Amino acid sequence: MSREEVAYVEKLVAINRVAKVVKGGKRFSFSALVVVGDGRGRVGYASGKAREVADAVKKASERAKRSMIRIPMREGRTLHHDSFGRFGAGKVVLRSAVSGTGIIAGGAMRSVFEALGVQDVVSKCIGTANPHNMVRATFDALQSTMSPKYIANKRGKRVGDITSRRTLGK
Repeated sequence: MSREEVAYVEKLVAINRVAKVVKGGKRFSFSALVVVGDGRGRVGYASGKAREVADAVKKASERAKRSMIRIPMREGRTLHHDSFGRFGAGKVVLRSAVSGTGIIAGGAMRSVFEALGVQDVVSKCIGTANPHNMVRATFDALQSTMSPKYIANKRGKRVGDITSRRTLGK
């Protein structure tokens, strides 16, 4: 598939109205936080600013498409292992889940998982409800996830040696 054929999932996470005080009064502009993913393991986020909401969203989504990263997923539906991420005061805990659990996540994290294509995950946000920090902390946690194939190659072992003691849903 070429780059143009991919259907992207765009999620608008937050819109913020920003006022600049000038001689004649106030000038309003809008900033938008957008998460973009392909629903199959690639996801990116960005912020855009413009005088109109639609322009801010468009700028943010274009920038997010350029900053997409690949996240390894187990069976194309959940994470390989539990992970912890932080950004500023925002801390997030991501846990892999059994099939049928769904996305148990709040606010900004839910948008990231829906754009990524994760179907089963349990997550908790600790410390802040700021959507910018929550998204960045979620990306920090997602970037720390590694697939068993990657770990096996790094250690010089077989994938079966890495996954043999794995348990899910204790």
